Amino acid sequence: MDVDESHNTRVELLRSWTVNAEPWTSAVREQAIPSRRLVTDAAIVAACARVIGGRPDVRALDVGCGEGWLTRELTRLGAQATGVDGSAALIDAARAAGGADYACVSYEQLESDAEVLAGPYDLIVCNFSLLDDRVAPLLAALARRLPAAGVILVQTVHPWAAVGDGAYVDGWRTERWGAFDRAFPAPMPWYFRTTGSWLDAARAAQLVVDRLEEPIHPESRKALSLLLELC
Repeated sequence: MDVDESHNTRVELLRSWTVNAEPWTSAVREQAIPSRRLVTDAAIVAACARVIGGRPDVRALDVGCGEGWLTRELTRLGAQATGVDGSAALIDAARAAGGADYACVSYEQLESDAEVLAGPYDLIVCNFSLLDDRVAPLLAALARRLPAAGVILVQTVHPWAAVGDGAYVDGWRTERWGAFDRAFPAPMPWYFRTTGSWLDAARAAQLVVDRLEEPIHPESRKALSLLLELC
């Protein structure tokens, strides 16, 4: 895929989150996604709670916050939390729910302008929100918003689970929402990367993987997500 095609696919990815905002918001708030309900929501909340550690002065940034559930949870954990997303429709849904501060800002803005949501943030969370082919530049930009002891938490689909019948190689794929019990107006392109490629992206951003977790399904005992603590 050339540069123009990659750019166009990223544009389509953002558009999908705009047109799918309503069914996605309802699916999250109704806990209609089994993997999240059973395992991964609790996994990211536990990781955030560990980093916050009961401190009252922690500043947190939820990148790709969607309708804002995790931003609100960060506030409940005592953090001064801000949620950011490139989809205005999802930010509208988050603001309507209240409970935290929200900003409609694209990842490109975070990468190119250090004054946008400058921080510093003690905790930055990317929960299933790094879906395009350019991860390292965004991680590097987020790292510049950390203090010396700051942490970035990344949770993503586990590559061994998400590979399906496809080849275990990096590349664009398409989510058609067939496993959901509601209609989504548009398919969503997303970028599959291997475990090794996630580690390479962290290194390229000059971040260290301080902790790696693989939350598993309580019945199948299969890994559902990959959870990285970067510093």
